[in-house]
Amino acid sequence: MRHLLADIDSDELTEWMAYERVTGPLGPRRTDVLHGIHTAVVANTAAAKGRKAKPQDFIPEWDQTRPPDVQQMLATVRTVTAALGGTDHTIRR
Repeated sequence: MRHLLADIDSDELTEWMAYERVTGPLGPRRTDVLHGIHTAVVANTAAAKGRKAKPQDFIPEWDQTRPPDVQQMLATVRTVTAALGGTDHTIRR
């Protein structure tokens, strides 16, 4: 951040922020969004009728301030699997 602020003044940084608002996110976040869109399209081609995935379902949250909650991750996978009409083979019958 220090290097960025040494090379770019606040006017230019504000212009880049405005540009990003118009064109969408830049850098790695944009790549995550584009992959989320692509993955949702692919998933929806195989989804049961009426069950549609959203790009947000496939975009990771990069919050490194807390350890991952394994139960929450499993719940998310089960939700997406159900939304796509899949079968949860981890449930013993």
